[in-house]
Amino acid sequence: MPEGSWDVVVIGAGPGGYVAAIRAAQLGLKTLVVEKDPFLGGTCLHRGCIPTKALLHTADLLQKAREGESFGVRCQNVELDLGAAHAHKRKVVSKNAKGIEGLFKKNRVQWVQGTGKILGPGRVEVQKGDGSRETLESRFVLLATGSRCGDLPHVKADGERIINSDHALELAEVPARLLVLGAGAVGMEFASIFSRFGSKVTVIELLDRVLPLEDPDVSKEVERAFRKQGIACHTATRVEAVETGEFGVRLWAKNAAGEEVQFEGDKLLLAVGRQAVIDGVGLENTQAKVEKGRVQVDAYYRADAPWLYAIGDLIPTPWLAHVASMEGVLAVEHMAGKNPPTINYNQVPSCTYCYPEVGSIGLTEPQAREKGYEVRVGRFPFSASGKAAILGESLGFVKIVADARYDEILGVHIVGPHATELIAEAEAALRGELTAEELAWTIHAHPTLHEAIHEAAEGVHGMTIHI
Repeated sequence: MPEGSWDVVVIGAGPGGYVAAIRAAQLGLKTLVVEKDPFLGGTCLHRGCIPTKALLHTADLLQKAREGESFGVRCQNVELDLGAAHAHKRKVVSKNAKGIEGLFKKNRVQWVQGTGKILGPGRVEVQKGDGSRETLESRFVLLATGSRCGDLPHVKADGERIINSDHALELAEVPARLLVLGAGAVGMEFASIFSRFGSKVTVIELLDRVLPLEDPDVSKEVERAFRKQGIACHTATRVEAVETGEFGVRLWAKNAAGEEVQFEGDKLLLAVGRQAVIDGVGLENTQAKVEKGRVQVDAYYRADAPWLYAIGDLIPTPWLAHVASMEGVLAVEHMAGKNPPTINYNQVPSCTYCYPEVGSIGLTEPQAREKGYEVRVGRFPFSASGKAAILGESLGFVKIVADARYDEILGVHIVGPHATELIAEAEAALRGELTAEELAWTIHAHPTLHEAIHEAAEGVHGMTIHI
């Protein structure tokens, strides 16, 4: 155990905690990280973002290989090797975890494996795997303990028939029939993976559309694409009971019309959200306030005490790895006496890596209208894009929501090829408060997918050329 007093003790080494720790050290703060796992990177690296996207990449390659003949590439006997896919996933995860360890050494960030608990102002107890305990003293404590997979009161994961995303990442066999409960990003990504792996997938969602946080036009397009791929989507459907047995999993539900419906599968994936890891971290020994399972913080992530900060999935902000990272940077900049800009949560990009991909930022069209804006919309389909035709990726569109009065871009919503990469241009546009006209006068290279953004910007003023 490292000895001495510290400037910052960070509890949790996920994308919020480890990024914050590195920035703290760069700012000259003596920094220690406490992490319960024997590796760095947290849920995102080991049980979330990275391994999921590795399997999605395998699914993308499998799909391309099956379609290869239409591009002049004959691929015979194309099949999935799930064991090799898992091996690739583990290789990527291991490389990134070792990379974080290297960054810690480079920046002189120390870390210890154990469970951290706050005892009082600036005091953290670390319990190690062997049961031993030691107390650390620190000027500041940053809570970055993240979240875990959530259950429903009447449906809980057992790791066999009813699984969560952690279990899904380690399945040794592809289930013939997979039920997915929840049509948010996690549910839709796993549906996209296993459908292309060979499962017959059924998605069940309580709300009235898939990807309910996205613009309604995006939800409609993704659901249409899923149905074309043979993925059944049942929205506005409430699951009331679940039974497991040798037959697999059986669900009883009611649809929007109040009719009883039944679903059967070999496995049920619960994708119903996550729960903040706040039990056992010692919040009862602080002045921190918790409402609806979230720690309440100010604009600099102080939890009602000058020495205590909290970020990421612990607080009521978007539960996204890149958000946690930025919050961590801002928090330690504030600890170091800097004056960092606060985060504009209307400018947080959201990405869903299903097929087709979704990338969005800013206000949806309904949100903009609800806020009182007079809205103009520009839209351009990838079916009219030369580069999309080359790729054989004609699904989707770019939609730009702009303020009619000042022409400021309020939101950009992309569904289609490489949407999660294309959204970067929109991030810069919103950050720079660009107008649709300024974006339209920006020359975009040809042939590229991002020409669709240019055309959508022209469409805000009814001047789209290629449709």
